Amino acid sequence: MKPVFVLLHSLLLGPLTWAPVAARLRARGAAAIVPSLVRVADADDAPFWPRIGATVSESVTHLRPDQPIVLVAHSNAGLLVPTVVVAVGRPVVGCLFVDASLPSRCGPTPAASPERLAYLRSMATQGRLPPWTTWWEESATASLFPDARTRSMVAAEQPRVPLSYYEQQFPVPVGWDHRPCGYLCYGPPYDRTAQEARTRGWDVAEIPGGHLHQLVDPDGVTAEIVTLTASWSPPAGPDRTRSRR
Repeated sequence: MKPVFVLLHSLLLGPLTWAPVAARLRARGAAAIVPSLVRVADADDAPFWPRIGATVSESVTHLRPDQPIVLVAHSNAGLLVPTVVVAVGRPVVGCLFVDASLPSRCGPTPAASPERLAYLRSMATQGRLPPWTTWWEESATASLFPDARTRSMVAAEQPRVPLSYYEQQFPVPVGWDHRPCGYLCYGPPYDRTAQEARTRGWDVAEIPGGHLHQLVDPDGVTAEIVTLTASWSPPAGPDRTRSRR
């Protein structure tokens, strides 16, 4: 049974950031699901991770209970992977992090470092952050998108995330990574995170580009996702991770 790709978008953006890759995976004959997480932080009542896990779980309820899946997480969605592994209630073949933050090896993972949290607090108004695409001048982020239309569409669906989202910690259940894991890096600053993935014995690959490179080069990103996950099989223990350098 071929695994289904479940693509997790950044909580600061929306499912359109994965739509081109999902379409290309389907064109290759693979099933792909992009759960929308844009509403999970509508109510400002932490913790948010149980609702995120429930939302992803709901998105796969139409699949057979024994249907294996591959989790593919972009950006800050990487911190959610351990809880989603447990929440989906079905075989998770492996976890691929794409220009993403990594959960702690063990113990809870802060949603933001103290330095980043201080920066976010300086931007918040009425307890919520401004839309992500407004954090910088348009000229500074234009290259992240293939064209102005795509930028406009992505900007239109991004939520205003509550500051309290970044003040929480995410649990890291023991054994979540007892399955193949991998990392796809687009470049700085996530090259340092990719190196951390290497130290964990994970597969690591790089496609040079900006942080939303899956929008700019969906064909190349799709091909690398397929390559990285091609030999993954159902989890069988902590020795199932591999290293590709």
